[in-house]
Amino acid sequence: MGDTGGGPEWFYAKRYGWGASLPCAWQGWALLAGYLTIICSSALLLAERSPLALFAIIIPVTAIFVLIVVKTTKGGVKWRWGKDKGTW
Repeated sequence: MGDTGGGPEWFYAKRYGWGASLPCAWQGWALLAGYLTIICSSALLLAERSPLALFAIIIPVTAIFVLIVVKTTKGGVKWRWGKDKGTW
């Protein structure tokens, strides 16, 4: 889970710590908007009726979201100490 290897770059890497920051391309914003739409609408529709169904949706959707973010983060997802250029 490191360098993207010349693939798409949709998210900035965090300047400090591990992970990704804000999107840097429209595809990243679209992915984030879609993820938030799925999570929020699932929570509104299922939270009181069926918490188990809510978790059955949230867990795989979040896992897929995280995998895509890891694959499309500029410079890869790794621990950073704030010295890397091109981070957010």
